[in-house]
Amino acid sequence: MNAYDIVRASREKGRPTAQKYIDEMVEGFIELHGDRCFADDAAIIGGIGRMGGRPVTVIGIEKGADTKSKVARNFGCAHPEGYRKAVRLMQQAEKFHRPVLCLVDTSGAYCGIGAEERGQSEAIATAIFDMIRLKTPALTLIIGEGGSGGALGLSAADEVWITETSTYSVISPEGCASILWKDASKVAQAAECLKMTAPDLIRLGAVERVIPEQGFSPAFYAGLKAQIVSFFEEKSRIPVDSLVEARYARFRKF
Repeated sequence: MNAYDIVRASREKGRPTAQKYIDEMVEGFIELHGDRCFADDAAIIGGIGRMGGRPVTVIGIEKGADTKSKVARNFGCAHPEGYRKAVRLMQQAEKFHRPVLCLVDTSGAYCGIGAEERGQSEAIATAIFDMIRLKTPALTLIIGEGGSGGALGLSAADEVWITETSTYSVISPEGCASILWKDASKVAQAAECLKMTAPDLIRLGAVERVIPEQGFSPAFYAGLKAQIVSFFEEKSRIPVDSLVEARYARFRKF
């Protein structure tokens, strides 16, 4: 598959969304709502549950599975209140010593007038700032599109993993082609230039692990869950100050 084939696969209808990952891997999940400031953003699912017997906080960007749910979830394009909700749940996780798992699948944060009026860029920046210094283990998994600041707001983790037909980039290939060449037909060329696929990202050090998808079978979820549980166990043994320093160094090297 070339880069643009992978872009299309990451957007494919019927691809598992964050809710599916939560249903398959998190036991006893209880969703929590609201940013305690403006509203609840349905584009971001957040709550608590257990993985391998360990309490965890899970935050996922949810696109929706059908037309009705996609509209309700704003197609996975989060508003400022979504990122503020995520920060609230991360801070709660830190207080109760729960690791944080973020599931990212978005073309980008919502860019409407209302979102800008309520401080979209500030909300994303604060999410990055607070996540980088979070005093509990954090892992981000890219499960579809990892687009622009909308993805970065939940990706300041100890490690970032990506499934094999997902993407992670500062901009969509369509947006890149329109800006650089003023020609949206050059989208495939833009996808190659952006180095947004798993093999490129692992080579560049932007992600730490590529997860084979195995047709999203039960074995896929079981294997992924085991890897996540093992990761949290490993990181939980690291002194908090060292954990935060290593996370900060990960991003400074970019």
